[in-house]
Amino acid sequence: MIRTIPTLAALAALGAVFTAHLPAAFAAERAPLLMEGKKTLYQRVLSRPGAVLKRQAGDGPGAQQPALTRFYVYSRQKVGGVDWLEVGLTAKGKTDGWLREDLTLPWKQQLTLAFTNPAGRDRALMFNDRKDLAAIVEADKPGQMVQPLRKAMDSGKGDPRVVSQEPATHVDITKQFYLLPILDAEETFSGQGHRVRLLHIASVSAQADKKDSNAGTDKNHASLLKNFRAAVVFVIDSTMSMDPYIDRTRNAVQRITEKIDKAGLADRVKFGLVAFRSNVQASPGLEYTSRLYADPSQVKDGQDFQKRVAGLKGASVSTARFSEDSYAGLMTAVNQVPWTDFGGRYVVLITDAGALRGGDPLSSTKLDAEQVRLEALHRGLAIYTLHLKTPAGKDNHAEAESQYKVLSGHPLLSAPLYYPVDAGAVDQFGRMVDTLAETIVAQVNGAYRGEETAGAARTADPNYSKSAPKDEGSRIRMDATMLGHAMQLAYLGRVEGTRAPPLFSAWVTDRDLVKPDIATTEVRVLLTKSQLSDMQQVLQSIAKAGQAAQLSPNDFFARMRSAAAVLGRDPNAINNPNAVKLADLGLMGEYLDGLPYRSKVLDIDQQTWSSWSISQQQAFLDEVNRKLRLYQIYHDDVDRWVALDGGADPGEAVYPLPLDALP
Repeated sequence: MIRTIPTLAALAALGAVFTAHLPAAFAAERAPLLMEGKKTLYQRVLSRPGAVLKRQAGDGPGAQQPALTRFYVYSRQKVGGVDWLEVGLTAKGKTDGWLREDLTLPWKQQLTLAFTNPAGRDRALMFNDRKDLAAIVEADKPGQMVQPLRKAMDSGKGDPRVVSQEPATHVDITKQFYLLPILDAEETFSGQGHRVRLLHIASVSAQADKKDSNAGTDKNHASLLKNFRAAVVFVIDSTMSMDPYIDRTRNAVQRITEKIDKAGLADRVKFGLVAFRSNVQASPGLEYTSRLYADPSQVKDGQDFQKRVAGLKGASVSTARFSEDSYAGLMTAVNQVPWTDFGGRYVVLITDAGALRGGDPLSSTKLDAEQVRLEALHRGLAIYTLHLKTPAGKDNHAEAESQYKVLSGHPLLSAPLYYPVDAGAVDQFGRMVDTLAETIVAQVNGAYRGEETAGAARTADPNYSKSAPKDEGSRIRMDATMLGHAMQLAYLGRVEGTRAPPLFSAWVTDRDLVKPDIATTEVRVLLTKSQLSDMQQVLQSIAKAGQAAQLSPNDFFARMRSAAAVLGRDPNAINNPNAVKLADLGLMGEYLDGLPYRSKVLDIDQQTWSSWSISQQQAFLDEVNRKLRLYQIYHDDVDRWVALDGGADPGEAVYPLPLDALP
C-alpha cells in the first residue's frame, strides 16, 4: 500500500509556524525574482526532504521544512561553494529565510498531475530514469516488458528501474488534495502510434510501502465495502405529456425497494427525485423551474419515497420553448443532495426534450452541457440520460442528442451514458429503468456480502463498447458495472485516507503502458484566486467587445486592443502590428503560457470573427459567458481552494483546474 504525504495545506501551515519566529528584519518589502524571459511570473521552488530554513545563508541550525512546501525566490547567494536561495512563502515581499538550492526543486509552471480512477486498467508505474520508461513506451510489444516489472512489484521484491506505483484505490484530488508537481514534460509516440506524454514529476517514496502491510488488501477492502452505500437520483422532466414516464419511474422504484426492504437492506441503496420544468416568469402556471421532491439522505424506505413523490405530476400548461431547463434540474441534484453520504453516486436524467442552452434568456443556470458535466464529475457523479424520442419532438431530437451525449460523457467510458428510447415507448423505458436500478442494487449488495472487491475493477474491460451488444439493457449493465467498480475505488480511497507519498523524482506517462488509448493521469493547472479573477476580467472584456462588434464586425480587434490597454497589458504587445490573434495582445497572463492545451478563445483573429455570421459570433460569446459562470462557481466555493502558503495570502490559494475548463 502506498502511503502519502499529509495534506499540503497543513504542510504549508507547518512551514509558516517554523518561520514565525524569524526576525522581522527579514521581511524586506520587495518582489521575488522573475523567471527568465517572463515579465510577471516569479521564480518558485519546492522543498525537498531534508530542506532546512535558515536565518542566513550558511548560518547554523534552522527549521526543518516539510517536503513540497512552495516558496518564492527573492535572491541567490553562494557561501562556501554552496548555492543558497532567499525565499518567502508569499510574493508580497516578506522573506522567511534561506534554503540550500540543492535541497529544492524548481517549479516553472504550477502544473500538477492527478491520477484517473484506476478502474479498468493497471496501476501506473513510476520510473527512476526517463530512458527506462521511454524504452517501454516506444516498444512494439510493451506488455512483454511490463509483465515482469508488475510481477516484481506485486511480490514485494521490487525492481531497481521502478520507484513506486500509484495507489491501489482512487484519490480524488478535488476532495483529498495532493501535489505531484510536473517538473518537465515531453511528447513522443508509442510503438502503437499513440501520442504519449512523458512526465517528470516530484512524487512519493517507495520506502513507505514497507509499513502498514495489511492495508489495501482484498480482505481489508471487502470489510470496508460493507459500509458502501449508493444513491440513485432521478431528474425527471415534469412538463405536459410526461405523466406515463413519471408513473413508470415510481413503479420501478417501488418494485426494487420492496425487494430491498424485505431483505433488510433498506439503508444500502437510496433513491431520490428532482423534477424540472422551465422558466416560470415566461409561463407562470408551471409553478417551479426545478424542485427536490425526495432527498435520498432523508428517504427512510420505499414507502417513504412514494409518499414524497406522490404529488408529482405533469404540468397543466405548456412551456415557452420545446426545450426545457434540464440543466436546472441537474444542478439542483448536484448541489442540493448531500452526496458525501454515499459512495455510489448516480443521476438519471429522464426527458423528451432538449435543454435550454446557457445563452438562452430563459435559462436559470446560464450553463451548458460541458459545464454541468464538469460540476457533476467534481462531486463524483455519473449522469445517465434516458432520452425519450417521442414523435412530438422529432424536430428537436438531433439537437437534444448532441447535448446529452456531451452531458453524459464519462472519462472511464468510451461511449456516453446516453440511451435513446425510440418513439418514447413506455415499456422500453421501463425496462431500462428496471435494469439500471437492479444492477446498482445487486452491486451494492454484492459488496455488502463480500462477493465483490474493488480489485475486480482492474479486470473490467473499458473497451467493451468496441464489441458491445446492441441490446440497451446489456449496455446499461456493463456501464453500471464499470462505474460501480470505479466508485468503490473512490470510496476506498476516501475511507482509507489514501494520499499521494514522501518526495522523490520520477518519470511517468499519461497513458497506460500496454493500452495507450487509456489515460492514467490528467494534467491540472493550479490557478490562484488572483489568476482566476484576472481570467474572468479578460473574458468579460472579450464578451463586451464581441457584443458591441456584432454591429460592426471589423471593429472587434480594435476593441480588444483597447480592452488590453485598460487591463494594463504590455504596450509592446498591444501596439504590435503583427498581432493578429487575441493571444498576441497578451490578454491572458503568462500563467497560461506553454500549457498543454489549445485555447479556442485566444486563437480567434479578426479575419475569423469577420467571416462568422451573427449566429456564429453569438455562439462564441455564449461559450465565453458559460465559462464566466463556471469560474464564478469556482471562485465562490471556498471548499475548492487550497492554501499552499498556510493562508498567508488569500489571493495565493489555488484550485486544481482541469484543462478542459480553461478558455
